[in-house]
Amino acid sequence: MITKTELDKLAEKYETPDFIKDDPIQFIYKGKCKKDAELAGFIASTFAFGNRKMFIKTLNEIFDCCDNDLTGYIKNGDFENLKGIYYRLYKDNDIIAMFKVLNKLYTESDGLEELFKTSYIVDRGEKYDHFLQKVVEYFYINAPKNIGNGFYHMIPNPKNGGAMKKMNMFLRWVIRKSPVDIGIWSFMKPAELYIPLDVHVARQSRDMGLLTRKSNDYNAVKELTENLKKFCPEDPVKYDFAMFAFGVESNKNKKEGV
Repeated sequence: MITKTELDKLAEKYETPDFIKDDPIQFIYKGKCKKDAELAGFIASTFAFGNRKMFIKTLNEIFDCCDNDLTGYIKNGDFENLKGIYYRLYKDNDIIAMFKVLNKLYTESDGLEELFKTSYIVDRGEKYDHFLQKVVEYFYINAPKNIGNGFYHMIPNPKNGGAMKKMNMFLRWVIRKSPVDIGIWSFMKPAELYIPLDVHVARQSRDMGLLTRKSNDYNAVKELTENLKKFCPEDPVKYDFAMFAFGVESNKNKKEGV
């Protein structure tokens, strides 16, 4: 198994501001205010799968529709200019459906932070996935009736046992304060976060001896997070950078024959 010293060195190497420019977290930093930032982060996180260049291209198309006022755009509620935008299994009606739920959330409450915070407080002391479930249920209950399967991929159900990578990544962005993560929410501690598990992190963590489970599911997330807490109980997900960036770089080097 990799040592704490080795993993700390990798985390320090990769968690730098230079990481931001090629990562979907870049959109958080384009917001003019806190609400813009949380909205941009949440929307960007839902698209963060598959080919990075392609989903960042799609996100740029979406945010261009908002005319540099994301919160105002969401509150206005007119999403006609999103028609024709799609990404993989996300159709334009799925994207518009998510924006309509966000419109209801921001016109009737203080927005995403209040939704997550309220869900967290209600389920504090319970299982982490219960907290996420309450957030997801808000979207399911308030979604239009014409939504497709893309919407449920965008906002996955924790009850299905998946890794919840996108939502865990979003929470990392807004809870941690670091050279990369923006840390604009304070109702949770970094110690309570779970690792955003994707194929790169899963492969690398197994190679490092940190994960034995073969499936990339919620149980794998729990196992890996608990092992990372042994190295840094106050901030286990800081090692996301060590495994993700190192895994991507290693895979690139293999393809290039380095």
